[in-house]
Amino acid sequence: MFFWLKALLSGLTIALVSTIARRYPGVGALVASLPLISVFGMIWLWLETKDPVRMEAHVGATFWYVLPSLPMFLLVPWAMRHGLPFWFALGAGCGVTVLLYLGMVWLAPKFGVQM
Repeated sequence: MFFWLKALLSGLTIALVSTIARRYPGVGALVASLPLISVFGMIWLWLETKDPVRMEAHVGATFWYVLPSLPMFLLVPWAMRHGLPFWFALGAGCGVTVLLYLGMVWLAPKFGVQM
């Protein structure tokens, strides 16, 4: 039952963002930029484990994984401004993000960062 509650609240958040963005793109972007899914994830993890060590590891790793995802938000609109179709721009953004994630997973341990 808890799984379905988590899925419902998370899904409603995504639906809310797309609905707001359809009418008010800037406000939709603001809501989308909020770390709501991360906050939900922290709440669900805490309610299920009450483990501060696991929570610290989760939140720390989330920070490091956010960094390589940020260039996508520059690449997709840039590509579309230069005439690339949405799906291609999105695919390129996701592809670059995957490569940057792989780079982060490879590089982070060299600096003592646990992922």
